[in-house]
Amino acid sequence: MTPVKVSIVNYTNTLPFRWALKQWPLKYPTTISEDIPSECARKLLNGEVDLALVPVAIINQLDSFEVISNWCIGANGKVDSVKLYAEVPVHQIKRVVLDYQSRTSVALTRVLLKEYWQHAVEFIPGYPGFENAVSGDTAAVIIGDRTFAINGQYAYEYDLAEAWKNHTGLPFVFAAWVSRTHLPDAFVDEFNAVQASGIANIREAIKASPPIKDYSESQVLEYLTQRISYELDDSKTQAMFLFLEKLKILGH
Repeated sequence: MTPVKVSIVNYTNTLPFRWALKQWPLKYPTTISEDIPSECARKLLNGEVDLALVPVAIINQLDSFEVISNWCIGANGKVDSVKLYAEVPVHQIKRVVLDYQSRTSVALTRVLLKEYWQHAVEFIPGYPGFENAVSGDTAAVIIGDRTFAINGQYAYEYDLAEAWKNHTGLPFVFAAWVSRTHLPDAFVDEFNAVQASGIANIREAIKASPPIKDYSESQVLEYLTQRISYELDDSKTQAMFLFLEKLKILGH
């Protein structure tokens, strides 16, 4: 059997998945790499991997795809790790620096500014160190583990998953397990089962993993159980395709 090449995001929110894949290695031949979200996307788009936990915003770029897992990285309201940070209220923001590690969060920012906040800004591509660019009427979208140390530093923090929920009434899916071709059923079944085991054992995953910088063990537990919502249920699937339709309207 040809090994299935897998790329998984290496943020804290994927800890249950990553831990489970190490705790219960798949019997089906598999190679796994850990990457930032934009790199997961690049690898799938370029055919370097067969399956990736990708920012859902890239799905519109695929000629064909399958969402193969019952699990995702989602949120049903506030997520705490995907935010627009600013020193002024949103309607006074003139520029937004966009996180280069993300695609979905960047796209979500564009949707929310147009539809929810109804406020036009200049978008600036992010760059290493852009997290320090928040000043005056320049804001920034920052995602992932870097937010742990940033939260509470700025006068205005807009949680993008919470804003989406206020706008649509739906949860949000940041990343989903996507393949470009049909994968063997034996692999998919085993892959889903291992992920389910990771979600069922989040406490054990946290205890067995290195400490998370800027977060206590109890904070990590709260984040993974109260902020991240992993099940790709009907409401998240509906939200995911609604978001993709909105991106098509924006030309993305």
